[in-house]
Amino acid sequence: MALNVGIVGLPNVGKSTIFQAITSAPAEAANYPFCTIEPNVGIVQVPDIRMNKITEHVKPQKVIPAVMEFVDIAGLVAGASKGEGLGNQFLGHIRQVSAIAHVVRCFEDSDIVHVAGKVDPLSDIEVINIELAFADLETVEKRIYNLGKMLKSNDKKVKDQAAIAAPVLDRLKKALEDGTPARSVEMDEEEKNAIKDLHLITLKEMLYVCNVDEDAIHEDNELVQKVKEIAAKEDAKVVKICGKIESEISQLESLEEKAEFLSDMGLTESGLDILVKAGYELLGLKTYFTAGEKEVRAWTFESGFKAPQCAGIIHTDFEKGFIKAEVYHCEDLFKYHTEAKLKEAGKFRIEGKEYVVKDGDIMHFRFNV
Repeated sequence: MALNVGIVGLPNVGKSTIFQAITSAPAEAANYPFCTIEPNVGIVQVPDIRMNKITEHVKPQKVIPAVMEFVDIAGLVAGASKGEGLGNQFLGHIRQVSAIAHVVRCFEDSDIVHVAGKVDPLSDIEVINIELAFADLETVEKRIYNLGKMLKSNDKKVKDQAAIAAPVLDRLKKALEDGTPARSVEMDEEEKNAIKDLHLITLKEMLYVCNVDEDAIHEDNELVQKVKEIAAKEDAKVVKICGKIESEISQLESLEEKAEFLSDMGLTESGLDILVKAGYELLGLKTYFTAGEKEVRAWTFESGFKAPQCAGIIHTDFEKGFIKAEVYHCEDLFKYHTEAKLKEAGKFRIEGKEYVVKDGDIMHFRFNV
């Protein structure tokens, strides 16, 4: 499964507008429900100021930043778990993403219709969360129904997995019946692995994206405050974005124009940059760099990866024939400026197969195949 973030929410909350601004991709946006039917997929660069600093010291011919994938999924409605509004198709798309960005409308505008006839973040969030929980409940109930057969299987692996899954499935069923997401149910690693193949939607990490008007960019309005209260109870993160402003920024051609626009708005970075970085963190992703005269490049890896695994991201041969890695941290480069001075300061290291790569490491792999 790709490491990506699905953008979900009710119709007309601004999902497609935000998606367009993130990726500058031509997602259709219109003032009526179900404008988006097939999910739009966009690749976006991950903002990282460290890249600019590294290039100041290395002077490469080209720079290649890290990227991540966003998927714009059509608006869900009440009854989606029962097939309303092409619900089954949309829920299937959500199952394929790694994490969820739930866009909530936090602005009033009489020209943009709301599917429920009024702007109420609490109600909107409840509709989405209940539909996702009910969809998962159906999945869990099917597995419970088949559990007896699995427990009698002649395949020891199937039988053992079923035995581990049985108690956690009961806990999941109870939570989902109450409209509570699966991620709220305590599970150890063994239990998580036993139900991993269910691909439960509400087990995915989620953040809330408040789509606000220009007045709420600097100071939260009452609608944003309500979303933050819900997020605090769920231990979820909240990102605030003005879709209208981000759409205008995306039309500007140069980085200088964008920086000037943000400065005029009293902002240091765009809401979309904040969202992209939040999505990156939500997926548990980190960045290491390779740096040389030909290129400075950011490579995405999952937290906890060891040196050979990170080498394999560049090429499978690097992992198979891994010998060692030359490593120093980008912050040390910024301090000492050159590899020679890094070595003098003892900041240039040789690491082996058990080295756990850190976010911001600059690496050169030695391998033999």
